[in-house]
Amino acid sequence: MDLGLKDRVFVVTGATRGLGNATARELVADGAKVIISGRDEKTVAEAAAALGPNAVGVAAGNADPETPARLIAAAREHFGGFDGVLVSVGGPAPGFVADNTDEQWQSAFESVFLGAVRLARAAAAELEAGGVIGFVLSGSVHEPIPGLTISNGLRPGLAGFAKSLADELGPRGIRVVGLLPGRIDTDRVRELDGLSADPEATRAAAESRIPLRRYGAPEEFGRAGAFLLSPAASYLTGIMVPVDGGFRHGF
Repeated sequence: MDLGLKDRVFVVTGATRGLGNATARELVADGAKVIISGRDEKTVAEAAAALGPNAVGVAAGNADPETPARLIAAAREHFGGFDGVLVSVGGPAPGFVADNTDEQWQSAFESVFLGAVRLARAAAAELEAGGVIGFVLSGSVHEPIPGLTISNGLRPGLAGFAKSLADELGPRGIRVVGLLPGRIDTDRVRELDGLSADPEATRAAAESRIPLRRYGAPEEFGRAGAFLLSPAASYLTGIMVPVDGGFRHGF
């Protein structure tokens, strides 16, 4: 199926590795052009080079209030357009309620929550009918994940914001979607598993609770993301799509 992505221009944040990078790879593979961002200039340049000539890297953090304007301007300058954005950001510090400091909460709020809100607002002001705003969230939108208290606090609120935004932008023909990754085999998930006394046993136990009995591959998430951002998904908006191998038990 032709997803209709050829020559469409997207901004993908947090795309030097992990889920953002996986989605950027699939977008480029289907003919799209991408501006990718990350905080480290060298890392983002290397990631863009690996994606090829239809990718440009911009060193920028989601918490910086100037980032949205910079990224959208880069899309127009390098590729002559702007059709959508995928807001992805590294997960906040792990920990239980008693572990996380005010500073960790504040830092996560600035990058995970407020940074995403700013970018979505800026995109909404620039996009035309057919545009799309996507958020990489977490299964914690529906059910808290033990040991990820900050994520449990911020992700559901961001999902609520995304739903409100979908209602407001729908009459303009702009879509808003959320992706809820489960156990995808990224550096982040391996780092979280590594916090346990026995990472291999932790992974095996997690896989036993997933109906497909395995972690997802990054490219599997990336393909889901590319589809939801594409014109092929033109009647999908205001939804939160689990990409979790069936781990979520609710409908």
